[in-house]
Amino acid sequence: MRIFVKVKPGAKEEKIEKIDEAHFVVFVKEAPEKGKANEATIKVLAEHFRISKSDIKLISGFSSKNKIFEVK
Repeated sequence: MRIFVKVKPGAKEEKIEKIDEAHFVVFVKEAPEKGKANEATIKVLAEHFRISKSDIKLISGFSSKNKIFEVK
């Protein structure tokens, strides 16, 4: 399943806002430097879906706030 995520780095708390079945807004504490925000986003998504971090793969948007993830 592919999900579309808008990442908000530098937030006070980590949370997810679900827009619909495939679109989410993810707030992470990490700064968008050297992939730290991407890693934090994967961690938050894995906790939300109750799956392993290795089951989530970043497909598109490595340096953008709008990302596409593949979730197994």
